[in-house]
Amino acid sequence: MRKERKICVVSGTRADFGLLTPLLHEIQSDKELYLSLVLTGTHLSTEFGSTYKEVEKVFKIEKKVEMILSSDTAVGVTKSMGLALLSFADVYAELKPDIVLVLGDRYEIHSAVTAAMMAKIPIAHLSGGELTLGAIDDAIRHSITKMSHLHFVATEIYKNRVIQLGENPKYVYNFGEAGLDNIVNLKLMKKEEFEESIAFKLQSKNLLITYHPTTLNSLNETIKEFQNILEVLDELEETTLIFTKANADEGGRKINNMIDEYVARSKSKAVAFVSMGQLRYLSALQYVDAVFGNTSSGIVEAPSFKIGSINIGDRQKGRIQATSVINTKAEKASIQKALNKLYSKKFQINLQETINPYGQGESSKRTKEILKSVDLKELIKKEFRDLV
Repeated sequence: MRKERKICVVSGTRADFGLLTPLLHEIQSDKELYLSLVLTGTHLSTEFGSTYKEVEKVFKIEKKVEMILSSDTAVGVTKSMGLALLSFADVYAELKPDIVLVLGDRYEIHSAVTAAMMAKIPIAHLSGGELTLGAIDDAIRHSITKMSHLHFVATEIYKNRVIQLGENPKYVYNFGEAGLDNIVNLKLMKKEEFEESIAFKLQSKNLLITYHPTTLNSLNETIKEFQNILEVLDELEETTLIFTKANADEGGRKINNMIDEYVARSKSKAVAFVSMGQLRYLSALQYVDAVFGNTSSGIVEAPSFKIGSINIGDRQKGRIQATSVINTKAEKASIQKALNKLYSKKFQINLQETINPYGQGESSKRTKEILKSVDLKELIKKEFRDLV
């Protein structure tokens, strides 16, 4: 009879896997726990880098759940969710986990959690209580919160928001952002090593660029916004542009095609990656001037390196932000103004005083201890808690 508590961790993208990695190591190294890792989503897509190959170098992958269809339209995404729901029902029936653990707010995770709820498996959710007003992620994230039993959040405000959704305060833990443990644990690359890894020389100015579709906008709006961004970047001199490609949301493929076309005609200043991997990405944050675009990394991780973030548009609107974040509309004049502020002497001096509101790392060990000790029978009998 199995004595270990089986923790089934579901990851759907390079982004959530990177944030989960420290916790995965904690679970794997604990003799009282068994790590059952399930990959789905873009991990299994050649178009998005087949990132499962990087994962399996470090962890055993218990199951791979295919769900990506050829289209990133609303219809295609919805069909992918349906396919994932069917597949996860079979996966849980076979693996019989004690807890399913997920992070974030993506549609593939919603399917994984829905299937776990129907199977009466306790669900642990990381990064609940956050807001991203420019994306459908808000509705997905809060839905996952309501289906989950254990909540590990990144700030006190997010903790209060999860409680506001009717969750039992006893099971809502603010241990800070899990992904920040990577900054503490990883030995990051030296500059020359990093340059060799990307086959590109850094210049006097350097930007790390990621732009995902703002899913509440139309596809035409997304294309126009990204075109504005490319036109502003094209005017920069003595600046290295490091692109990481968009995710599988509606419109992601179009953005990636635009990146490929731009890099092809700008080889002296631009380079692009489907996935840099956690080590290279965090190493890059040591040497760039800013994270540029609308990725959550500019909000959560960049402040720990005391570099700027130019946050464009509404995708991350609502998240708690450090003083190092510069918000701008996706209009050319506004983006240029943000760049001017980034490189101003006053802003650069103030960056040294940046405090990351998401913590200083070391949350994974505390999360692991809760996963190991919590009473599962009590956990599954969930009640709505009214605010008094």
